[in-house]
Amino acid sequence: MKEIDKLPDYMKILCRTLLNLYKELEEEMAKQGISHRLYYSQEAFKEIVMSYDIESNWCNEGYEATFDEYMGNGLITGGQLLLGLSSLLGMGEVATVEAFEWMQSKPKVLVAANIIGRLLNDIASHEEEDQRAHVATGVKCYLKDYGVSKEEKDINQECLRPTPVPMAILMRVLNLTRFLE
Repeated sequence: MKEIDKLPDYMKILCRTLLNLYKELEEEMAKQGISHRLYYSQEAFKEIVMSYDIESNWCNEGYEATFDEYMGNGLITGGQLLLGLSSLLGMGEVATVEAFEWMQSKPKVLVAANIIGRLLNDIASHEEEDQRAHVATGVKCYLKDYGVSKEEKDINQECLRPTPVPMAILMRVLNLTRFLE
């Protein structure tokens, strides 16, 4: 609970609500003899709260993390581990202790999904988040660390999104830009 007290008020409400939900789940799952499953989800919940606290400190101190620092923390705040472990709670017999242990070990498939989710979220929200007090997004950290211009970011972003024109046309624009460099 001490970690929750460090969070902004709006997050305290969410965390306390989730803790109450865990208590209710534990009572219900105890009746089924599977309350031990909650441990994994609760541990992931603690980890995400601590990572939100790190982001909160960065924001309050005006600290701009490096891309690697941001991604190390962002892979936790992306929520894949918490969501993944929580989604196993109601899966019946297929959700064995081994399944929980495997997911908690952060296998490559989970890390890769988290990286994709974290970066897609940051690409979609970085301009909006730059307008308010918020920790720098992965996009901003990357641009700062690697000297990538906003224009290069825009080119990469356009090549990753579905567009009304074929990829060959986008590649033509990209290659002409490379030629000019």
